[in-house]
Amino acid sequence: MNFRSKPLTIATTVFAIAVACLALVACKSDAANKITTDTNTVQAAKRDPKVDLTGAGATFPYPLYSRWFNDYAQRTNVRINYQSIGSGGGIRQVLAETVDFGATDVPMTDEEIASAPKGRLLHIPTVLGAVAITYNLPQLKRPLQLSGEVIAQIFLGKITRWNDARIKSLNPDAALPAKDILVIHRADGSGTSYILSDYLTSASTDWANGPGRGKDIRWPAGIGGKGNEGVAGQVKQMNGAIGYLEVVYARQNYLPVAHIRNRAGKFAAPQPFEISSAAASFTDSLNNNSDFRVSLVNAPGPDSYPIASFTWMLIAPGNIGAEKTRELISFLRWALKDGGVMAAELGYVPLPTATAARVLQRLDAVSVP
Repeated sequence: MNFRSKPLTIATTVFAIAVACLALVACKSDAANKITTDTNTVQAAKRDPKVDLTGAGATFPYPLYSRWFNDYAQRTNVRINYQSIGSGGGIRQVLAETVDFGATDVPMTDEEIASAPKGRLLHIPTVLGAVAITYNLPQLKRPLQLSGEVIAQIFLGKITRWNDARIKSLNPDAALPAKDILVIHRADGSGTSYILSDYLTSASTDWANGPGRGKDIRWPAGIGGKGNEGVAGQVKQMNGAIGYLEVVYARQNYLPVAHIRNRAGKFAAPQPFEISSAAASFTDSLNNNSDFRVSLVNAPGPDSYPIASFTWMLIAPGNIGAEKTRELISFLRWALKDGGVMAAELGYVPLPTATAARVLQRLDAVSVP
């Protein structure tokens, strides 16, 4: 009995060892599968992107866009490369399909949009800007007050002295000198020139019938400075000078800025509340089908600063495909919802809450190819 039971015991032992080995292999396989699954989960959470985005255009929002793109990359791993080449360059490159998006302070014309090769280009406002009128009159103790008509006459070369009666009537208590006015304008085409000329066209018949609106203006008077930095430098150096530049550059260079009479007859400063008020006055006219090519100059409302503007990103879903369109829309939604604090820190003016809500509705309505 014992002799027969021994082989059975050995067989049983061998079988048990085999089962144990198989179980051990299975456990190792399960563990390996679990590690692989966990690794994939971590990689998915990091959103290792299949696409990067490239853009080009306006110089005005470049400091803000750089900050936004860097912060967004840290959060999502989506890299966005942007070249600050000017509004005209941004329009040309997005039409040529050499970038995934453009950026401009100058709204595209209907003809430019119609020339887009694969469908409609959308203007998406990202932040607000304003053009400030700056000057070099150290003797003034209070901000200079100007009207659209007087600014037009100065830049037309028809008001040439600081003590001209038309300036004095707007500044009755100011010690205006009997000094020549030196006009400083942009030497290069720019969105800043477009915004100012858009305003002057709406405020002055003489300007509308003369230089008109555009990013490349044939200036009747004055000398040119390259870029906002060039205008700021010229005004700083020359006593009696007057010029125009994006308000962010005026603040950075500690230049005085004029208060401009608005449509309500009040003098408004280029401060965040007054600039935001200009956009808020147009919000009710916007809907989720808007292309947002809205001029904010001479906006209604008692608090509106009259030389304000959107700056836009230009997107063309039909040109860049579904994946890049989704990534770009995701970025824009983040910028509009969470990027306002960064914008304000850098001196920009975020879109009013109601305006941003309309833009988000428009993004929801974008047809992804």
